Amino acid sequence: MTSDTSPLVSVVTPVYNGEPTLRECIESVLAQTYRNWDYTIVNNCSQDRSREIAEEYSARDPRIRVHDNTEFVRVNANYNIAVHQISPVSSYCKIVAADDWLFPDCIARMVEVAETNPTVAIVGAYVLHDTRITPEGLPYPSERVFGRDLCRQRLLGGPFRFGTPTAVLYRSDVIRSVDSFFNESNFHADMEVFFQVLRNRDFGFVHQVLTFSRSREESLTSFSQTVNSYLPGMLYHLLTYGPEYLSQKELAERLALQMKRYYSFLCESVVQHREPEFWAFHKKKLCDLGRPLSYSRLSWVIAMRLLDLILNPKRAVEALLRHGARAGSAA
Repeated sequence: MTSDTSPLVSVVTPVYNGEPTLRECIESVLAQTYRNWDYTIVNNCSQDRSREIAEEYSARDPRIRVHDNTEFVRVNANYNIAVHQISPVSSYCKIVAADDWLFPDCIARMVEVAETNPTVAIVGAYVLHDTRITPEGLPYPSERVFGRDLCRQRLLGGPFRFGTPTAVLYRSDVIRSVDSFFNESNFHADMEVFFQVLRNRDFGFVHQVLTFSRSREESLTSFSQTVNSYLPGMLYHLLTYGPEYLSQKELAERLALQMKRYYSFLCESVVQHREPEFWAFHKKKLCDLGRPLSYSRLSWVIAMRLLDLILNPKRAVEALLRHGARAGSAA
């Protein structure tokens, strides 16, 4: 596709203190084989040289501009500000986190799938996440699938086939159709977008590694892994979208299983002597979801776990060894 005939893609990068990786991120956008794009870097009151780096590139290329937030906002709020910067005539929006970067064919391959399949609202692809490939993606050679089917599969415990915002391309019209694209109260707002958008739209997929994503200890993903926010996140998605995507029987079974897993995890966390902030997080999440932490249920799960260990000494020793190994690695 040439820039004269190809649809406009608005690229956005929300950044806060991204100096170590921002230059690499911007260079990957400049290296795209797809040429018809504009690019907005949203600086969230960074305290390092992120703003200077962004302005350096903006001075070189008229397609790049810098938006400065007047005050610091949380991650999801900054993503909402970023997607609201897209051009009113753009056909697609490509988010690139400041920690990440794009392979040269990324935008071209994603736009190709979207243009070939007008019912597709979101296009995904494989990601090189540090040294591993994610997500599971679609079965090869599938290029398009009913979005509703994928959402149902996910709520029923199926594989994660979507990806983070850097890993996907959105049609601009789905962003413009709502005031707040990312739910700022949800740690996993990027996942919620799929349930919202794919009700009556399709999901496209490129069977190629098109983006690179790195882990950072201070990132929202790292925090989510530390406290396991995925458990209350899935519970929220089941309670919010389960009635729309699942039968009553399916929803009841999935909720029962999710709560069982949740309390099993909390039982393990008691043994691990998790910090007060951990418990405050989960108490609040459960309360917000209308399912306050039940100490009697947690006590019952702990009692059953202890009984199981007593009746199975070998399992008890293995559990102690695992706990010791975790404690050693944490130290």
